Amino acid sequence: MSDQHKAVLCLGEALIDVVSRADQPTQEHVGGSLLNVAAGVAALERPAAICAWWGRDERGDRLATFAADARVDVVPGTDGATRTTVAQATLDEHGRATYEFDVEWDVPELGDLTPYGHVHTGSIGATLEPGGTAVVAVARRAREHATVSYDPNVRPALMETPEHVLGRIEELVGLADVVKASDEDIAWLYPDEPVEDVMRRWITAGPALVVVTRGPWGAYARLAGNRDMLHLDQMTVEVGDTVGAGDSFMAGLVSGLLDAGLLGSVEARERLAAASWSDVQPALHRAVITSGITVSRNGAYAPGRDEVTRIQEADPALA
Repeated sequence: MSDQHKAVLCLGEALIDVVSRADQPTQEHVGGSLLNVAAGVAALERPAAICAWWGRDERGDRLATFAADARVDVVPGTDGATRTTVAQATLDEHGRATYEFDVEWDVPELGDLTPYGHVHTGSIGATLEPGGTAVVAVARRAREHATVSYDPNVRPALMETPEHVLGRIEELVGLADVVKASDEDIAWLYPDEPVEDVMRRWITAGPALVVVTRGPWGAYARLAGNRDMLHLDQMTVEVGDTVGAGDSFMAGLVSGLLDAGLLGSVEARERLAAASWSDVQPALHRAVITSGITVSRNGAYAPGRDEVTRIQEADPALA
């Protein structure tokens, strides 16, 4: 199998979101950061797999069905949990979500990793034990032949305090080729420290590309080989809700960098380390578009390549 056709392995949680909004009935949706990214990558016509931890129950069956419908392969053993994790998501009047969790997390045994050219991880699965330690081990193994991306995707309800998780988060930043975080993640992890300073620290720890999303204010990006920081404007859309927006951004970014030959192998890692802004801007623009489409809908919608193309045709500056 050529590097160009190897799958993206998304390693981390898949769960059921129980969504509450004022004056509306409670609804249940398939979710979980890593499953959202896997579905987003697959919708953008890249092979994707999910390695997660759910139960052999009705909710677990819904996760498996969702993955199959999204053309996402499920790693054997993913259904080994005693119950399927549930996230209680409460949406405010602006569609922003806060979470409470009933979670069980571990990692099924992963054998040969060579079918995967890229591994993406983050969120709960990277910090919650006993699975978190296994996630780090997989990332280390994967780096021998593949690239790695990481999104801290902070969940204070489970991560307790910044001091409790910061060592693990910085360890994974150092193992990753691409790191994406939100400005809210940064504010929780590093109170009173400017986003720009944190990005500078992370980029010196090992990643070739660090991106921080800033909601309606767009995103900042920094390349290891460039002294300048790039500012990306967000698309102007009518917001449905922000559920899955960061995951959609990540899927657009990963798929775009794969298409550019900047992720997917050790050689791609070297190309990304030497990349210029013109090399990575198409992937960054794709991430802006995919996340913009997602926030214009309710729930963690995964845009397809045709939707991205239509927006680029309407606005060539985003190509």
